[in-house]
Amino acid sequence: GQRTMNTYLGAGAVLAPADISKEAVHSAEWVFLEGYLYDKDDAKEAFRVAAQYAHEAGRKVALTLSDSFCVQRHHADFLALVEDEVDLLFANEHELQVLYGTENFEQAVGKLRENCPLAVVTRSKRGSAVITADEFIEVPALPVDPIIDATGAGDLYAAGFFYGLTHGKTLEQSAEIGTICAAEVIMHIGPRPLVPLASLLPPDLR
Repeated sequence: GQRTMNTYLGAGAVLAPADISKEAVHSAEWVFLEGYLYDKDDAKEAFRVAAQYAHEAGRKVALTLSDSFCVQRHHADFLALVEDEVDLLFANEHELQVLYGTENFEQAVGKLRENCPLAVVTRSKRGSAVITADEFIEVPALPVDPIIDATGAGDLYAAGFFYGLTHGKTLEQSAEIGTICAAEVIMHIGPRPLVPLASLLPPDLR
């Protein structure tokens, strides 16, 4: 399913390099860059500053492509970001294909492997795939019927994946957690979960 929404970035629309705290970045394991914020020149520089702070402290950088139109608007910049700065890429299948200029998913995966060490690609009813240089881990979608509203599914998936990644889970387990979180949010209107997400996880994934 596809989500329909009208994005309002609020204060995020004026993100600037001065807003990036070196101390906060240095204290974090990951920095998560949201592609929707990339429209302004100040925001583009802020992304670079955040990535610089992260890597100089041995931290890692994740980017979500956010939207295929966003990828089209910033195609060259996003390609450079993925190649130069990004340790983990989140995208859906269509966004990835737009990024690499192909309608063939396997070709997009091949190009991705040349540029980014780790990626998670959501594929709607086909579930998701975790991609590294030598692994392609498929995790099936959970059966949800009816699907009410897909808004927030990617965000909740990323949240679940990060939880697993930062709590000693395998890549496959992290993707399973992301899948569980995304399944909750598409069962109702709105992008926020209605129950504590930890309550949905089986004991081995907590």
